[in-house]
Amino acid sequence: MAQTFAQIFLHIIFSTKQRRPSLNEAWRNELFAYMGGIVRSLGGKALLINGVADHLHLLLSLPASVAPADAVRVIKARSSTWARSRDRSFAWQSGYAAFSVSQSQTVQVRRYIARQQEHHTRIRFEDELVSLLQRHQMEYDERYLLG
Repeated sequence: MAQTFAQIFLHIIFSTKQRRPSLNEAWRNELFAYMGGIVRSLGGKALLINGVADHLHLLLSLPASVAPADAVRVIKARSSTWARSRDRSFAWQSGYAAFSVSQSQTVQVRRYIARQQEHHTRIRFEDELVSLLQRHQMEYDERYLLG
C-alpha cells in the first residue's frame, strides 16, 4: 500500500498533582481550548476535552505518526506551562490512562466526557478510574493507582 491510513481515537484521563482541585473553574475552559490547540499542533483533533477541579478527560484522534505516550507528554508539558501562568503551583500527576475508542463509540464517549461535572456529584474520581480500568480489562496495582 502506497499510503498510510489510520484513524486512532483515544479517551485519555489524567489528574492534577496529588489530585488537588487545581483546575480553577475561572480558567478551566480556556485551558481546555489551549489543549485542543496543542493536539492540533501534533496533527490530531480534539473531539472533546472536559473535566472537573482535579482531573480531565480528552477524546482525541491522533495521526499514525504520533504515539499516545508522546502526545500525552507534550499535552501535559505545554498545558502545565500555560496553567502555571495562572496558578504558580499547578502541576499534573505523572501518570495517565488511555483507552482506545472505536468510531462507533465516539458519540457515547463524548456524552460521557461532556457530563463530567454532573457525573462527579455522584461518583469519586477513584471509583470512576477503577471502573474504566475494569471495563477495559486492564490490570493495575492499587498501591500505585492514584499516586
